[in-house]
Amino acid sequence: MADFKKDAADLLEHIGGPDNISAVSHCATRMRFVLNDPSAADVKKIEDIPAVKGTFTQAGQFQVIVGNEVPMFYNEFTKQSGKEGVSKDQAKAAAKQNQNPVQRAMSVLAEIFSPLIPAIVVGGLILGFRNVLEGIQMESLGQLMQDGVAQVTAAGEPIYNRIVDVSQFWSGVNHFLWLIGEAIFHFLPVGITWSVTKKMGTTQILGIVLGLTLVSPQLLNAYGVADAAAAGEIPFWDFGFFQIDMIGYQAQVLPAMLAGFTLAYLEIWLRKWIPQAISMIFVPFFALLPTVIIAHTVLGPIGWQIGNWISNVVYSGITSSFNWLFGLVFGALYSPLVITGLHHMSNAIDLQLQSDFGGTQLWPMIALSNIAQGSAVLAIIWMHRGNKKEEQVSIPAMISCYLGVTEPAMFGINIKYIYPFVAAMVGSGLAGFVSVLTGVTAASIGVGGIPGFLSIQFEHWPMFFVAMGIAIVVPFLLTVLFEKKGILVPKGEIDDTPVIESGR
Repeated sequence: MADFKKDAADLLEHIGGPDNISAVSHCATRMRFVLNDPSAADVKKIEDIPAVKGTFTQAGQFQVIVGNEVPMFYNEFTKQSGKEGVSKDQAKAAAKQNQNPVQRAMSVLAEIFSPLIPAIVVGGLILGFRNVLEGIQMESLGQLMQDGVAQVTAAGEPIYNRIVDVSQFWSGVNHFLWLIGEAIFHFLPVGITWSVTKKMGTTQILGIVLGLTLVSPQLLNAYGVADAAAAGEIPFWDFGFFQIDMIGYQAQVLPAMLAGFTLAYLEIWLRKWIPQAISMIFVPFFALLPTVIIAHTVLGPIGWQIGNWISNVVYSGITSSFNWLFGLVFGALYSPLVITGLHHMSNAIDLQLQSDFGGTQLWPMIALSNIAQGSAVLAIIWMHRGNKKEEQVSIPAMISCYLGVTEPAMFGINIKYIYPFVAAMVGSGLAGFVSVLTGVTAASIGVGGIPGFLSIQFEHWPMFFVAMGIAIVVPFLLTVLFEKKGILVPKGEIDDTPVIESGR
């Protein structure tokens, strides 16, 4: 077993001593600090500690990469520092003192959507698979026949069978999988309102009930509103002197968020004024009932309209004659957005695009950006092969990128050296350019790296693979070129910046 006494003592000294530590925790591979004065930490000396494999700052937390032995290191550090550890949630709460208002808002958005991501990823994979089963005509399966008549398009072209047309088994699988897909996406507001109450520390079951009132089968399904409005058949509650439309908010993000926060803040306010002896009765009632009314009369329509505006603006950018520019800029700038935390807004936009247009062209670019960051790290691994200390960070970081998590690669390697980060931005921009220009569309959010192709609509697989090839090759070649030519290499600024050899 490794002895971390000296390394822990050195870290404590170089981080500014016990008085500079507001909170400390750890995750699977990293020590997480909230520092009273982040500038007091000597990053260069910390990274020279043998047990430390890198550092970065994110969301107000100074994070020190230790590796799989972090639990032992953490125990030794807390023993020497006298600082008791806190949970990751408590550390996040403490870290907010180091965040500006925009970062705090993005942090809240991240905390709402993070618990929902596993379900959304599953849903995206299911939608992609169902698209293969029911959405793709295959000439090899023969021409579609109905009542003994071969089917053709209005232009006289033959209509070929899909898998569900020729196999009862796969037809049954397709229908069964929609049970899960509908639960995830149509009933998404339930997950959002629950997550909001969980994040706000209020009554979670009330959040669930509120979400259910937004998607109840009693309501007109959101996907049928346009047709019902055209026919003048929107149902309503009739209160005599006024009426409320009975419209559901299936798959809607903003109405659910607005309703969830209204419920949470109303409950918090009521608990300050209602005596504890009767709070169990009156707080839930006076929090939930007004929120449901406000949700269906004010918040729902407003949230729906704002969501439509946002998705229409993004969709217009993606489908306009300048869509190539949109793809180039978004592809290049997504990684810097991750640094600021602003990338969390993309989850809501992706889901709104999926709800409004049946798919999202934004998410494929995110997957490609992750791949590009991993490819830049792969080039660093190749150019610095034999650097065992760095490989303890770079190899896991590359694998993480290719599976959709970029922070270890960006903060541990790419931003540290600068030129790999720029190379990844260029590659990601070019990949986004190709992706948007060719209309690559995902069924939904999925795994954000190489496995992301599983969430891409099948007909767009070929061009997504082309864009993926660009995201792999371009950052790799540019990183090698930049290092060999000394372009953007911060010589003298970082102790372990690689030495460029002319014959290398």
